[in-house]
Amino acid sequence: MKLKKIIALVLLAFAGFSILGFAADKPQSLGKVDEQRLIGRWVRPDGGYAIDVRSVQAGGNLDVAYFNPNPIHVSRTEWRKEGDILTVFVELNDKNYPGATYKLRYYPDSEQLAGTYTQPLVQQTFDVYFVRAPKAVEEKV
Repeated sequence: MKLKKIIALVLLAFAGFSILGFAADKPQSLGKVDEQRLIGRWVRPDGGYAIDVRSVQAGGNLDVAYFNPNPIHVSRTEWRKEGDILTVFVELNDKNYPGATYKLRYYPDSEQLAGTYTQPLVQQTFDVYFVRAPKAVEEKV
């Protein structure tokens, strides 16, 4: 009987820590973060992938280039605020990238774009993130 109580308490404690940990992972409120903060070069630490956001326009339009490390055709882009979350969508359409998409969320505190990359060619979705490239790297491109 004592063993069952101990197991129950351990499970409750574990569940409580899991819930607290999950809550800590929720994105922070953007408040009045300007969508112009998206402008710049964003690199994936796991390879030669880069998103170069050249301009952000009203209505959700973005001027974006994508590199791996050579240029890949970008067929569609969009930014939007969903509640207090700033999101970015990039669709690629090139050899080996037919309809590949990034669905990313901007995290201002860590200067990251994080989300998923879907590669229809292999029918897989991957968790990915990009970090803002230092200014010196942006200027070389």
